[in-house]
Amino acid sequence: MTPRRHGEFELIAKYFAPLARGEPGAFGLTDDAAMTTPKPGHDTVVTTDTIVAGVHFFPDDPPATIAQKALRVNVSDLAAKGAVPRAYVLAAALPAPVDEEWLGAFVAGLKRDQKRFGIALVGGDTVATPGPLTLSITAFGDVPRGKMLRRAGARAGDDVWVSGTIGDAGLGLQVLKGRDLQLSERHKDALVARYRVPEPRLAVGCGIRSLARACLDVSDGLVADLRHIAEVSRVGIRIEASLVPLSPGGATALAGGRVSLTELLTAGDDYELAFAAAPSARKRIADLAGRTKVRVTRIGSVVSGRNVVVRSADGAPLPVDRGGFTHF
Repeated sequence: MTPRRHGEFELIAKYFAPLARGEPGAFGLTDDAAMTTPKPGHDTVVTTDTIVAGVHFFPDDPPATIAQKALRVNVSDLAAKGAVPRAYVLAAALPAPVDEEWLGAFVAGLKRDQKRFGIALVGGDTVATPGPLTLSITAFGDVPRGKMLRRAGARAGDDVWVSGTIGDAGLGLQVLKGRDLQLSERHKDALVARYRVPEPRLAVGCGIRSLARACLDVSDGLVADLRHIAEVSRVGIRIEASLVPLSPGGATALAGGRVSLTELLTAGDDYELAFAAAPSARKRIADLAGRTKVRVTRIGSVVSGRNVVVRSADGAPLPVDRGGFTHF
């Protein structure tokens, strides 16, 4: 049975209303709006991301991982603001092939991640579409008043840091497309998982509220996203390519000549945090990495200028003209 054989409200009541339990402002998804109140002494952070089948995920990806990616890319945006997730609304445009089995698995993925990230569904919209599956989430988070991290604020002399490892999701996409990277199954599985189910760095984002001067999450590629910081902060950024952290799979593919360093630095979907902080914060950032058990690596510095330059091990500029993913 497909959702088209249900009325819209029956579909919402069966699949989505259970995700709103325990959130009074959701009204059981029986109203056409929700109500939220920020915690005392906090600001509300709002972010929206849309993912589309054939653009951000494969149409035959497991429904649970599609749900997780849709939610996690928004949670990652909240992490980059130093915010704690609170609630979200979901707009789902469902094509005919989506059936009850698919929806059940999709909702199970949302339920697992809601519990993990402490976030609840409070509303949205569900429609049929002849086009590809499209999911749009708007997420709300809380941050102590005046403490939201922004892209603007980096200063010449600051260090540039990144969490986790870079280029994994792009390699995972290549694995799914059938590219031969000459990797073990273990490495390939790890890379595919990074593409399908990103890992929002909430603990790091909250931990650097008082340390970072500028921050964002790496969604379009490390170089492209650092250019956003450079542009709005009116500074330049110099990256030392040899310092950029790679996973075992990424390092193996690079060492074997199956992928270029430029590809890794410009691939999207990593959802790691990149940020600028004063050199005086180095010890506190290292302590934070130890507490959160998340790798955080200093990869360069903020300089005068307006561009991002990547230097190879011999000091020569590395060509990164294709800065990263763009829709248009």
